[in-house]
Amino acid sequence: MEDVKRLDTVRQYNEYAGVDTLHPLVSVVNFNEVPTIIHYKHYMGVYAVFFKNIKCGNMTYGCQTYDYEDGTMVFIQPGQVYGIYSGGVPVTPSGYGLVFHPDLLKGTHLGRIIKDYNFFSYEVNEALHLSKKEKKIIIESLLKISSEIEQNIDKHSKTLIVSNIELLLNYCIRFYDRQFITRSNENKDILVRFENLLTDYFRSGKGAQLGLPSVAYCAGQLHLSPNYFGDLIKRETGNTAMDYIQSKMIEQAKAQLFDSSKKLNQIACELGFRYQQHFTRLFKQKTGLTPNEYRTLN
Repeated sequence: MEDVKRLDTVRQYNEYAGVDTLHPLVSVVNFNEVPTIIHYKHYMGVYAVFFKNIKCGNMTYGCQTYDYEDGTMVFIQPGQVYGIYSGGVPVTPSGYGLVFHPDLLKGTHLGRIIKDYNFFSYEVNEALHLSKKEKKIIIESLLKISSEIEQNIDKHSKTLIVSNIELLLNYCIRFYDRQFITRSNENKDILVRFENLLTDYFRSGKGAQLGLPSVAYCAGQLHLSPNYFGDLIKRETGNTAMDYIQSKMIEQAKAQLFDSSKKLNQIACELGFRYQQHFTRLFKQKTGLTPNEYRTLN
């Protein structure tokens, strides 16, 4: 079984990277100063934001080409395992890493909202790709944090460091919003596949076997992380992924209610409801009518 090294503290990460620890709870690592590596796999007990320089040509989204060859970002939260696989070939890192312990955020605004930054649970293939201008902003933000870490620790240090980390993460939200827009054609393809997935799910009888499809189930079938999938659907449709699933279910329910030979409990079961009253409650919430009222009117 492959060995996984635990990195539960900022100091442990710094020791692995071969850099000094200037602050016990936060560190900015310049990978250009880190020794060549071949392979590693780590369990992280800290938050990490990695900016990695890449040069792989322009990326094409739809019919347009964008100059996002200048860098990519991935985000790690405590409890995740990440690694680099180089096939035995030495790799010289290039870029920056921001590592901070959850204790740094205690009692701060960022500590209360850190879970709202969904990209910390995105998969690596859902990384953030940067333009030249975006890369400059990210590097300037990281250097600002690094500069503050290098100051003598005083009563203002925590506030200033955490505020700059929050600013960096907010820039990342902006850049992810841009990425969702520039990938609109690709996202529309995902929407089509999502629609087809739900249609097949309800028509094939999976609802009776598995219950209502969850967001996590749909994301898995589309090979996306649940949070990335949820954010994509929200940006493309204005509704949450669960709202979309429920709307599709209501469409199927309306079609089945036209068949007067079907009892309501049968329809509810086929759609994935364990109890008919749950189906009735959701149907009325979405349409303003009970299933029986809808059937009577139609």
